[in-house]
Amino acid sequence: MSFADFAFYLFAVSAVAGGLFTVVGRNPVHSVLWLILSFLSSAGLFVLLGAEFIAMLLIIVYVGAVAVLFLFVVMMLDVDFAELKAEMAQYLPLAMLIAVVLLMQLGMAFGVWTASEGAESARQAITPLNTHNTAALGLLIYDHYFLLFQLAGLILLVAMIGAIVLTLRHRPDVKRQDVLEQMYRDPTKAMELKNVKPGQGL
Repeated sequence: MSFADFAFYLFAVSAVAGGLFTVVGRNPVHSVLWLILSFLSSAGLFVLLGAEFIAMLLIIVYVGAVAVLFLFVVMMLDVDFAELKAEMAQYLPLAMLIAVVLLMQLGMAFGVWTASEGAESARQAITPLNTHNTAALGLLIYDHYFLLFQLAGLILLVAMIGAIVLTLRHRPDVKRQDVLEQMYRDPTKAMELKNVKPGQGL
């Protein structure tokens, strides 16, 4: 067994185990940590396939942002997970049925799986000659699909603003900053001088 085969089996087993323990974990914080392991293992598989850009994307975006965001949400929100899991128990038979159907479909798909003879050469011929796959992907994103790439970023920006607006709560017991009131204040009325005599306070 070569080192590449050993690394593939290691990453594959850890990815499946991380996904499994993410679902069955009792502690939500532990579930997020298992999810991070699954992301890292998937990134390792992409490195073995030669897709370094997608691997770094998984680590930077999913592990560095999404999983950490999940971790903060789970740790900061006061969510009764016992009550949520009690409600999920009634849907367990339906979930098991769907899982069995999905496993049967995967078994049927992989049972007749055959690799084409020219698959390896076709995969290597995707990028231009003497061009790294990450550089070729950059040429596609920032040249041929530049407008679509910018549109996707704009959609993400709108989604982020919408999430902030939906979760914004105004509580009466919290003193908030009024920027316009600060800008339009009269400097002559903003400060009052007090003549404090010695030995006396305000």
